Amino acid sequence: KNIYSPDKEFISAKKVALETPGCENLQLISFHSTSKGFIGECGRRGGYMELHHIDPYVQSQMYKLASSGLCSNVPGQIMTSVMVKPPKKGEQSYDQFIQEENDILSGLSRRSSRLVDGLNEIDGIECNPAEGAMYAFPRLVNLPSKAIQIAKDRDVSLDSLYTMSLLEETGIVCVPASGFGQKEGRFGFRTTFLLPDGQMEKVVNEVARHHKLFCEKYA
Repeated sequence: KNIYSPDKEFISAKKVALETPGCENLQLISFHSTSKGFIGECGRRGGYMELHHIDPYVQSQMYKLASSGLCSNVPGQIMTSVMVKPPKKGEQSYDQFIQEENDILSGLSRRSSRLVDGLNEIDGIECNPAEGAMYAFPRLVNLPSKAIQIAKDRDVSLDSLYTMSLLEETGIVCVPASGFGQKEGRFGFRTTFLLPDGQMEKVVNEVARHHKLFCEKYA
């Protein structure tokens, strides 16, 4: 549901598999959770997985492995149940649910635009529009050659050096994009726009302040 581009829609991998000739027997495992859905309840751990065309013996072993661990917490199970079976039209809480759902989705769309626009105003940072989910993946360009060399000397990626510096200088936690299999020679980081509206401008300003300091430090 959290797609912010009006001319695009979410298409699941399972839908593609079922509608593509030659993929009738494709083995597919799908995951969903309360923290990755539009409600973004990252503190509530609950979710599920669906096994599609997975060998029954493999399924039994996965079930055995899951059964050997501790059960998920009760609030997480309740959240998952509500996520997959939301209130239906005519039920007592339906109107409130729809209002809260719309508020969450419109807020995510609004904050994604503010974050991306703010990052693109920083010289040396480029960011594509965030058309869905809850993350932005800005790219770092024209970083000082000295920083590149120091990252090599420390045996870390350049964006790892950058995100650690960002954390130490501002307290802002981001994930280096090198952990996501980005194209060779690209450097960047992953950040989120889940924080409240009132904090977005401050975060962007802090990122801009750090970026300037970082470039000056390694000039």
